[in-house]
Parts: sequence; structure tokens; C-alpha cells
Amino acid sequence: MTQAAEESLRVPEWLLQGEPAMCPCGCVGKRKKGGYVEKTLNGGAGLLRQVMFSDDVAAQGGLLQRLDPRVKFVSVIVLLVAAGLARNIPTLLAVYAVTLVLAAASRLPIGFFVKRVWLFVPIFTGIVVLPATLSFVTHGHVVLTLWHWHGHPEGFTSQGLTSAGLVVSRVAVSISLVVLLTLTTPWVRLLAALRAVGVPRIFILIIGMAYRYIFLLLGAVTDMYEARKSRTIGATRHDRGARAFVGATGGALFGKAHQLSEEVHQAMTARGYRGDAKTLERFALTRFDVLAAVCCLALAAAILTGDHFLGH
Repeated sequence: MTQAAEESLRVPEWLLQGEPAMCPCGCVGKRKKGGYVEKTLNGGAGLLRQVMFSDDVAAQGGLLQRLDPRVKFVSVIVLLVAAGLARNIPTLLAVYAVTLVLAAASRLPIGFFVKRVWLFVPIFTGIVVLPATLSFVTHGHVVLTLWHWHGHPEGFTSQGLTSAGLVVSRVAVSISLVVLLTLTTPWVRLLAALRAVGVPRIFILIIGMAYRYIFLLLGAVTDMYEARKSRTIGATRHDRGARAFVGATGGALFGKAHQLSEEVHQAMTARGYRGDAKTLERFALTRFDVLAAVCCLALAAAILTGDHFLGH
């Protein structure tokens, strides 16, 4: 082999040279912050992953997955009414413990279930009801003094804290019950159950179209952003040009949404969709479903009875 042939087979020097990588501690390299558009799209992608994960969970053979969707829906409504009528925090905490047991029996990841409940609505509810814990909003016995006003202590009152805890615990229980229903029931079967219990057809049509259209538009926006990013040379700048791109993307998205709405509706109509969700399996009540319905009624009665005795 000649010297020229050996040089042609030699690995280039630039491939052998090491470059400083991003250190986890941040001491080497420079970490770039993503823009608001990229963060929004990443959030949309995370939503898609959660939905796909929910479909996988709903297909498992857990306790609630075995129930008829109609029984689950009516049972959740009954328990929501019972939780709404409860006026004592220990009662609601006991109901929340029951939801955790049901989540474990349905093979749901407990960490994922707790995060999905507590990282959103209950925290925001706590922020909303926080002013009600102060003495100048809810009068009562001050348990934690923050300041004095004309010689009178002002701060958190026991009555305000009790009311705020009641609201937050009630919202947490309600969200937990709804999350249990949605995570253990496939979307099509849930729509079919809603129609079977008498929910109007137009309502089923609207939420069915909205559910499919959200993910369709998320995919369209992601494709548009990736196409622009793949044709951009250099670092992405968050300036007037980026804002103009967001405005143009919004306008193009509205036009595409109008066109896709017609195509999606025609495709659904061509496949026999008339506003009712259809499933391959027909609903049929079993002894297990009847037993679950009886247990739900007994639990609702126990909630109301126990809450009545705690109130006295």
C-alpha cells in the first residue's frame, strides 16, 4: 500500500480532538436557555407523552380497568357529590386515602398519581384561598400573629385555616376521583359511557372533536417550528423577528385549522361517525360491576354518616 493510500485511510485529526462538554455542575461550557416558543412546544410534547402513557395504563388489568365505564362514571359522580357535602377535613382525608388505595389496586404509579393531582389545581386553589386565612378577611382566633394594627394582633386565624384546608382537601379529593376515572378508562369507551348514561349527543361530538383536534394542532405547530429551526443558521434570537414568526405561525395555524376541520369532519363522517362514540365491545354489566356499585353507595353513605358524627 502506498503512502498516499495510507493517508487517505487515516482518521482525520479533527475527529480525534476532544472538545469540552457540558459539565453537570455548570463549570464547563455554556448552557443556553430555551425560548418561550420552544418551552411551549416541549410542554405540548409532554402532554402527548402523558396521554399515550394514560392509554397504556388504561389497558392494564387493574381493579378499576375491569369495571364497566358506565358504572365508573356514575360512581365517580356519587362520590363527588358526597365529597362536596362533607364539611370536615378528616372525612376528606379518609376519602383521599381511599383514592390512593384504588390507584394502587389499579396498578397506577403512586408517584405519578400524586403529582398529577397536587402539582396543579390544589396548589392554585391554596393560593386563591390564602387571603381567607388572614384575620382581616376571616375574623376569629389569631394563631399566628404577623403584625399589629391599632394594638390588635393581625395574622392567620384558626377559622380561616380550617376553611382553607377544607376547600383544598375537597378539591384534591375531587381531582383525584376524576383522574382515577380518566386514567383507567380509554377515551373512546369513556365517551361511549357518557352517551349511554344520557349525555347529549352534541356534547359528545364537541369534546370528541376537541380531544382529537388538540393533538392534531399540536403536531402541526411542532412541525412548523422544527421546519423553521432546521433552516436557521446560528443561534436562535429572541427579538422582533422571533415575535414576527410567532404571529405568522398563529395566522397560518388558524388557516390550517379551518382547512383541517373540514377534512377531519368529512373523514369521520365517511367512516360512519354520527356523533355517537362506537366501541368494538358492547357494554354488559357483570356481578363484579354490581358489587362495585353497591360498594360505592356504601362508601358514599359512610362518608356522609361519618362526617355528620364528626360535625357533632
